[in-house]
Amino acid sequence: MNETTLKGKTVLITGGTGSFGKNFAKFVLAKCNPKKVIIFSRDEFKQHQMQQEIKDSRIRFFIGDIRDLPRLQRAFSGVDVIVHAAALKQVPAMEYNPFEAVKTNIIGTQNVIEAALDQKVGKAVLISTDKAVYPINLYGSTKLAAEKLFCSANMYSGDKIPFSVVRYGNVIGSRGSIIETILKNGENIKTVDVTNPDMTRFWLALPQSFQLVLFALKNMEGREIFVPKIPSMKIGDLFDAIAPKAKKKIIGLRPGEKMHEILITENDINTYSLGDYFMILPDISFNEGLYKKYYAKGKKVKAGFSYTSDKNDIWLTKDEIKKLVTE
Repeated sequence: MNETTLKGKTVLITGGTGSFGKNFAKFVLAKCNPKKVIIFSRDEFKQHQMQQEIKDSRIRFFIGDIRDLPRLQRAFSGVDVIVHAAALKQVPAMEYNPFEAVKTNIIGTQNVIEAALDQKVGKAVLISTDKAVYPINLYGSTKLAAEKLFCSANMYSGDKIPFSVVRYGNVIGSRGSIIETILKNGENIKTVDVTNPDMTRFWLALPQSFQLVLFALKNMEGREIFVPKIPSMKIGDLFDAIAPKAKKKIIGLRPGEKMHEILITENDINTYSLGDYFMILPDISFNEGLYKKYYAKGKKVKAGFSYTSDKNDIWLTKDEIKKLVTE
């Protein structure tokens, strides 16, 4: 376990009122003994709701937008750890409002980097997505750019402030997800739209995402992309498990959707396996000694290795997804 990683630290979460940010803040306060947790987000109502829900003297709230560099610089003062989770994420909305995605997911991420460098924070990690790999929609493209920016930020810090990335798939029950939508309707739901029952996705529970972030924060040297070893499931099986009585209407893939997702490509030739995680290391490094622990403890994947949701070694059963959804 990596809970001691944040002991006595001041942690700031951008997008801190989102599904991940809110629950990660609760987890850190309950398990990691931080000095302070700062929630940075632009929605004052969600911050108000969060204040009512979390009664802890160590939590602080900053209203602000990652598009606003001066506000980030003020918020980052005295911060040890940045967890950058703020992003515009709804694929159809981003296709219709493309430059809004660019301003938040790309320019906003660059602002986070600039503020972290200026305020000399201890370390920073970006929350990314499988949609950043071989992107076919604008959301994925902006997250790919954000990943590139974060990894490149180490060049500006001279490796004194490590910037790294965590990349994972769909979170079970996150806000706005299909699972949440079905659960809200309960047994009253009569019909569900299914794009393609053979479509596959990576799935993980929120606690797994927390452990991934803590693992990254404990081990990161800068430029790594950390990927969890997580199960896949077919969309058809998912609906059979959580909405067994509903009629399934096959609607086909929507614009910007893939049949299968990818977390690691065959071109990520410097990928190592270590325990429950993969680490994608930079192809070119000016300080190879930074990654000696991965070379010593990890195992380099075979040439041609890729990590895709349809060719995974781990699959969720219907009973397992039911249990996770209930929890």
